[in-house]
Amino acid sequence: MNKLLKALVTSAFVTLVASGCASGPQYKEVASSIPTLKEAQGRIYFYRSNSMFGAALQPSINLNGTPVGKSQPGGFFYVDEPAGQYVVSTTTETEKTVSFKLDAGETKYVKTTVGFGLLVGRIIPSLESPDEAVKNLEDLHYVAAQTTAAVQQAGASK
Repeated sequence: MNKLLKALVTSAFVTLVASGCASGPQYKEVASSIPTLKEAQGRIYFYRSNSMFGAALQPSINLNGTPVGKSQPGGFFYVDEPAGQYVVSTTTETEKTVSFKLDAGETKYVKTTVGFGLLVGRIIPSLESPDEAVKNLEDLHYVAAQTTAAVQQAGASK
């Protein structure tokens, strides 16, 4: 009976944790269908490894104060933005940021990792090299950025 209870608890835990992980097509399945950049824009990829450590922590990722997605274990997404200065932030018990300049035609890669906090873990954004990032993206799953058709349409009509 004790073994059965342990098996059920373990199964429930794995299901609970796995449900928080990204699920969608893998990078290698969607890479060829990612559109080319528009002339005056740059691209920012956001990604997080598939580690189960801190899997329940999935805060919003903000770009210059606007939510663009969530830090999901095993997930990635991208946004195309005009050239300029950007601040990426995540907040759990404390806000963590990384700042950078994005040039037209440039691609930046922001990795989010779990760090230790006083009461809860922290999600820490950092810039990664293109070589390292592309290697890490291979097995991650695409999750759409936090945009809506209405927001995109409003931006297009300006």
